[in-house]
Amino acid sequence: MSHTAHIPSHRKPRRRASKSALRAGVAGGVLSTVAVAGAAGPAQAEPVTQTIEMPTITSGLATAVAASAQATQQVALDLEAQAHEDAAAQDAAKAAKKAKAEAVRKAEAKKKAEAAAKAKAEAEAKERAERASRTAARTTLSAPSSSSSGSSATASAPSSAPSTSSNATGSAASIVAFAKAQVGDAYVSGGTGPNAWDCSGLVQAAYRSVGIDLPRVSQAQSTAGTQVSLSNLQPGDILYWGAAGSAYHVAIYVGGGQFVGAQNSSTGTVQRSMDYDRPTGAVRVL
Repeated sequence: MSHTAHIPSHRKPRRRASKSALRAGVAGGVLSTVAVAGAAGPAQAEPVTQTIEMPTITSGLATAVAASAQATQQVALDLEAQAHEDAAAQDAAKAAKKAKAEAVRKAEAKKKAEAAAKAKAEAEAKERAERASRTAARTTLSAPSSSSSGSSATASAPSSAPSTSSNATGSAASIVAFAKAQVGDAYVSGGTGPNAWDCSGLVQAAYRSVGIDLPRVSQAQSTAGTQVSLSNLQPGDILYWGAAGSAYHVAIYVGGGQFVGAQNSSTGTVQRSMDYDRPTGAVRVL
């Protein structure tokens, strides 16, 4: 037999290294898994005894919510304040507009009143001038003239003057004298003398001077005696304006187509021709 001939071996053939390594890896893996499971088991099985709080996160959230609520409330307060300011401004504007309109109205009313008063004063002045002119003309026409035989005659009176006696006697003369003595006194509504009168107050005082009591007001005085015609007057008769029983003005006839009366606050107590203001009627008390 050759020394190079193959001689069969009686030993068991070796296992492949790869299989041994595989087996070793598997065994190691199993052992590792068991070891890990054993180590992890008690930790996972340990009961939970407390809750972990997160104070930092919870506190910050509460602060943010509170800040947001405060900011919202502030915005609401600002809006409410602005609304009040706007309402106050509107009310002030309305009040100013109303006050301005009222001032304009009063100014216009005052201007109109002043214009009316001025026009009235001018009209009254013109009327007084015209009446004075007419009175002067009548006085000239009614002046007495002497005849060649020396006898006196009375000049013809204007056609509008009543044909009456101008000579007062007795109580009538006293009444006429009293009335004439008050010419120039002031007119005051409700006045009964001694220096200020209204129309019926003067008539009442004149008659009282001779012991005759008359009613106080013009309405009653216009029916206090016998109604007489304006063409048949005598000194001392009471003249009235308006209807008998509802007269609004009275005066005393003093003869010569004239009367004395407390006319108004502008003229006071005056002696005027009957043509100045023609009366409605007359009554005779004496």
